[in-house]
Amino acid sequence: MTKLALLQMTAGIDPDANAAVLVDAIEQAAGEGAAMLFTPEMSGLIDRDRERAAGSIATEADDRVLRAVRDAAARTGLWVHLGSLAVRREDGRLANRTYVIDGCGAIRATYDKLHLFDVTLPSGESWRESASYAPGERACVVATPAGAMGLSICYDMRFPDLFRAMSDAGATILSVPAAFTVPTGQAHWHVLLRARAIEAGAFVVAAAQTGLHQDGRATYGHSLVIDPWGKVLLDMGEAAGIGYVDVDPEQVAAVRARVPVLDHRRAIPPVEIAQ
Repeated sequence: MTKLALLQMTAGIDPDANAAVLVDAIEQAAGEGAAMLFTPEMSGLIDRDRERAAGSIATEADDRVLRAVRDAAARTGLWVHLGSLAVRREDGRLANRTYVIDGCGAIRATYDKLHLFDVTLPSGESWRESASYAPGERACVVATPAGAMGLSICYDMRFPDLFRAMSDAGATILSVPAAFTVPTGQAHWHVLLRARAIEAGAFVVAAAQTGLHQDGRATYGHSLVIDPWGKVLLDMGEAAGIGYVDVDPEQVAAVRARVPVLDHRRAIPPVEIAQ
């Protein structure tokens, strides 16, 4: 069995305060014997005020939150899946970027969010992620203590082709850090993540933001761990904090043998439009 830790947090507008929460979580998770800690999307900063946020967003080399997490990982020997940070690219645009950090503090993999969230909800909430962020250009699977892990971020969960590509590439665990809105969370969070687990015959780990943030937005919470059969092993509800779960990596092979969907996948031929 492999023990995983998930941080459910309510990130605010101060990166240093968020970094302190992350470092404390790393130390707690290491003390509890976890093999890896998972944190939500935008763990370093949530601020819808673009002018104010601009002063807190740095390049990867200068990001204080990333540095603090890497130092804490190296100090404790804990692997960390840092759900995502807003980082400034060389071309001046921003990336919503995941980091996988090993127990020596080294960055083993990064992934920039492919699918950007541009919607207006019936509640009147409007989100235009593409106004600030550039989309990623590649998918990624990385070896971790939890298994071969496919990387995604939040809105990516609505695009099953990404998860098919990652499971075809050998992923046995799929990470989906998120800052999900409350209306879409109530409607789609559990069902979409369970579907991704079932389709891939893989574990899904989704650490989430929760509650009312300093910038006025609200996020859904309910950080989840789902097994390859689609069973919810952990649902953290709405409270901020750390959750723990033991997963059995051998369950992936057992489920895939039971329902060998990966072996049955075929290239989809062109769609015929019948008149």
